[in-house]
Amino acid sequence: MFWDRVAGVYDIFAKIINRKTHKKLCTVVKELISPTDEVLECACGTGLLTGVIAEKCKRLLATDFSLRMLQKAKKKYRKCENIEFRQGNILSIDCPDESFDTVVAANVIHLLDEPYRALAELDRVCKHGGKIIVP
Repeated sequence: MFWDRVAGVYDIFAKIINRKTHKKLCTVVKELISPTDEVLECACGTGLLTGVIAEKCKRLLATDFSLRMLQKAKKKYRKCENIEFRQGNILSIDCPDESFDTVVAANVIHLLDEPYRALAELDRVCKHGGKIIVP
């Protein structure tokens, strides 16, 4: 799988080559998270945004389809007690309806063959009146 192969160098790209965009993304997402939020982050990758979300929310479920990306994220945040990591598919989220106050799917929808199906899943697991963040 492509994402498993690039997991080892992904952070270099995001932090150096894409630094300004990544910094802005972190700032914007951080402003949208509340301290009482239970958050789902789909496609967390190596956890570039995970730490920012975890600092602000009550509980975070961070998921990714790529096991290698997920392993890198787990290693970074192994001491964070409010994060649970789980391998998952954004097209079929293994959570009950209306489970989360906020759902985040950064930099992934445009890569999917079925983006509307993914958006429907995000909507399904987000509580009524909750926030869906798709930067």
